[in-house]
Amino acid sequence: MQNALMPNLLTKRAFLTPDRVAVYFDDKQLTFKELYNQSLNTAGKFQGRGIQKGQYVGVLLKNNLDTVVILFALQLLGVRAVILNNRLTSSELVWQLKDSQAASLITEGSFADKDLEIRDMLPTLPTLLKEQLDSLPTEIPDILEEINLEDVCTIMYTSGTTGNPKGVMQTYGNHWWSSVGSALNLGFIDTDCWLCSVPLFHISGYSILMRSVIYGMPVVLHESFDVEKTIQDFHSKRVTIMSVVGNMLTRIIEFLGEEPLPEYFRCFLLGGGPAPLPLLEACVAKNIPVFQTYGMTETSSQIVTLSPEYSISKLGSAGKPLFPSEVQIKLEDGQKAKEGEAGEIFVKGPNVTSGYLNRPGAMLDKVHDGWFSTGDIGYLDEEGFLYVIDRRSDLIISGGENVYPAEIEAVLLSHPDVMDAGVTSREDERWGQVPIAFIVQRDGRSTAEELEQFCLKRLAKYKVPKDFYFVEELPRNASNKLLRRMLGK
Repeated sequence: MQNALMPNLLTKRAFLTPDRVAVYFDDKQLTFKELYNQSLNTAGKFQGRGIQKGQYVGVLLKNNLDTVVILFALQLLGVRAVILNNRLTSSELVWQLKDSQAASLITEGSFADKDLEIRDMLPTLPTLLKEQLDSLPTEIPDILEEINLEDVCTIMYTSGTTGNPKGVMQTYGNHWWSSVGSALNLGFIDTDCWLCSVPLFHISGYSILMRSVIYGMPVVLHESFDVEKTIQDFHSKRVTIMSVVGNMLTRIIEFLGEEPLPEYFRCFLLGGGPAPLPLLEACVAKNIPVFQTYGMTETSSQIVTLSPEYSISKLGSAGKPLFPSEVQIKLEDGQKAKEGEAGEIFVKGPNVTSGYLNRPGAMLDKVHDGWFSTGDIGYLDEEGFLYVIDRRSDLIISGGENVYPAEIEAVLLSHPDVMDAGVTSREDERWGQVPIAFIVQRDGRSTAEELEQFCLKRLAKYKVPKDFYFVEELPRNASNKLLRRMLGK
């Protein structure tokens, strides 16, 4: 469709505002022109290695200036980046690389151990270390002058309730409308500067890069969250917005003590679950605006946001849908719920995914009359504010990471001594929630320490249960379905 075409985002931004700072990282910075030139040069090196338009290419990198250049180099070529969570095990990464039919993998030396294990399991997969780029010859790249908003830009894997990861297809249009919706909600000023210490492999991080080129706004990128460095950069880089999850915000408030934030700081964008009342009250007392949000990988970041003026009066609410988006609550019979009536949350909008990679039938269960089924339960009040009651029913949110019990249970059940396993969560002061496991053993031989080590080899650390409880049986209903809410009761 001709009307779905627009100029390549980085090319256009470098043309419009070449001398504006695009990204700060440690003591380095790049203007949009410099970012374009470095990305163009890297695109030429990728092309020389056979990476080309339309391919799916795995990206396993940390938050770094090089990572930003590489991600935009892939956009210039029209390559679809399969952005991999670097906290996953090699086995989990290999599964995603196979599922996406990745043509190659771009990674870095700090993941040498994982890289060796991946090469051992996928010996035919071409792998390129970012440290090798400088030594590669550069071709004149065949760059994408225009992008089609319907084309896939990125793939990010999210686990389903069955424990099987699915590659969420995020189009250029999804990213564009997500950025537009956020700008229409937060507003935008010339002096805005966004601090990003959330991972770029998460949609929360990647969406900030997209906003940068669309808005012409600098991003202050951190490799990971460091509260002292965060406060320093608030002042030295004049940060106005920061994306956080609950435990990050708590640590910032505690670190600040009586010290106020700079007057030019506009807001925290809070995701990863609702904020507890004491935290919100502390922010109000310090006159710190917090925008609570609700979103997912399938909506290319936030789709519902609570403005700070409602943070107390609408306590517990995720807010209202962003301008281009809609929210609806449906009952089990498919009827629209009444005000205050709980049901499944459905969303609609141009930032919602078109589907899952290599799973053409997966959206049949997800989309009903154009509305996307989130699997989450909530209700709308009389003013249209969304309240999320349960996220995908059994979902555990640990430090902003989504953890699905079924995935952990599948690993535990693969242990020869485990007859049955159930996973739920307990509250944790630092992470919000952490997974815990209830085990029915065959012969009572395994210890909690042995099961923990077994899981660590097969799951990312944040998914590994923090406690193991050995029980005689697990609670199940008449259909033999595990009743996770009854675990430990």
